[in-house]
Amino acid sequence: MPQLDTATWFITILSMFITLFILFQIKLTNFTYPLNAFPISPDMTNHSTPWEVKWTKTYLPLSLPPQ
Repeated sequence: MPQLDTATWFITILSMFITLFILFQIKLTNFTYPLNAFPISPDMTNHSTPWEVKWTKTYLPLSLPPQ
């Protein structure tokens, strides 16, 4: 059974990490950030849903029959 040559694994893994780091840096530099960032209050968004205006009944799960 031949031995597995692991001598090049360090260089391969190191070059992979360097390449991924460079690619992520390029992706982040091309990303456009909003200029006027301000926090949005949750009170500003008011969604009207049909179940808010009418009463809904909550049903309990069916119980098992007695054994």
